[in-house]
Amino acid sequence: MAIDFRLTARQRELQRQSREFARDVLSPALDAEALSSPEERFAATKPAYEAMISAGFLRKCIPLSAGGENAGLIDTAIMAEELYALNASVALTLIGTVLGLLPLLIGGTEEQRGRLLRPFLRLTGAPLAGFCATEPGGSANAASPPPGEGVRTTAVLQGDRWIIEGRKSWVSSATGWDRKGADILSVLCRTDPDAAAERAISVMVVERPASGLIFERAIDAVGHRAHLLPQFNLKGVSVSRENVLGSLGGGLALTAACFTGAAALVGIFAVALMRAAFEFALGFARTERRGGIQPIIEHQAVGYALADAKTAIEATRWLCWRACQAVDAQSPSAQELAIEAKIHGSETAVRVVTDLMRVVGIESYDHALPLGRLLQDALALPVFGGGNIGVRRRQLHAILKRPKYDPLAAVSEVEV
Repeated sequence: MAIDFRLTARQRELQRQSREFARDVLSPALDAEALSSPEERFAATKPAYEAMISAGFLRKCIPLSAGGENAGLIDTAIMAEELYALNASVALTLIGTVLGLLPLLIGGTEEQRGRLLRPFLRLTGAPLAGFCATEPGGSANAASPPPGEGVRTTAVLQGDRWIIEGRKSWVSSATGWDRKGADILSVLCRTDPDAAAERAISVMVVERPASGLIFERAIDAVGHRAHLLPQFNLKGVSVSRENVLGSLGGGLALTAACFTGAAALVGIFAVALMRAAFEFALGFARTERRGGIQPIIEHQAVGYALADAKTAIEATRWLCWRACQAVDAQSPSAQELAIEAKIHGSETAVRVVTDLMRVVGIESYDHALPLGRLLQDALALPVFGGGNIGVRRRQLHAILKRPKYDPLAAVSEVEV
């Protein structure tokens, strides 16, 4: 029977290792979130991130074909759930680096991957990568035709070098540990000012140290308090023409391919936060009487709330795993399922965590308890990786409008 939601022995071991690492290393690193500035908080997570690299978690996200240990997006999802449930900030630094590598992994040549991936395959250091798509003022309309601006960052070829001018923001870890840039940045930029967007925009790799990368500020985000989200300027940044990823002018298609897998992982982030909130609320309900005779779990309303939360967690996880499987299999339904996992998971997480805060009551509003932090992290999920309003309209709506769209295609695929 093709449908089987059980883990393989290898996947169960990956889950166990990830869970233990998160408990022993990432959970104590939550103390960084109490520091005063975004950069201080991010810097304080570096030892935990270095430990994550040393334990091989980045290698576990890089495909076997590129020299890593990853057998597919389902494996990444299993690992990400465990890490993110205990420390969303540091886990996002890891997954943000993977997103920064995706244009290289998907669109890069063998020579480019061999040359640029080396630091990310080692078990030492704290290598970072970032996908520089979002710009100040928003990038929801990156493909907009004139008079819309679309992608405002430009790259002009001078001899054998591209010169990049523009600004980016909300890019995970992009300015690095020292404001001098991540090890590599995959930069979305306009390479032809006159062509239509689908032929005018490219992705190219900026290698560290990047002269002309100017730090502007670290965004003081509501959640993911120890994760770096900088705003920065690319002023005359010079890039070899050999660092264009995929086809010149094919950047929008490459970006879409990268964000399909990322969308499914946003759904897994939602599962992780809901799971952490549920585990706390369940323990609270089993032990707290709140001045009454019996633990509050004995009250019907509390039991119903916990049951609804657990149902939402399981349903979201299975949808995300299905989406990851579709991405791994390069299914025609992969994009639809990944977007649905992202939208459903992210919006369900905000609702579920809020419902569980009501179970706990006013004390859930105290930062001494984890629920407020989990809600702050959950609030990001509907708006990052492509905001849900825009994703619904530009991607899912567009799929549904296709003349040959089959609403049963995703449940009609046959194992080959």
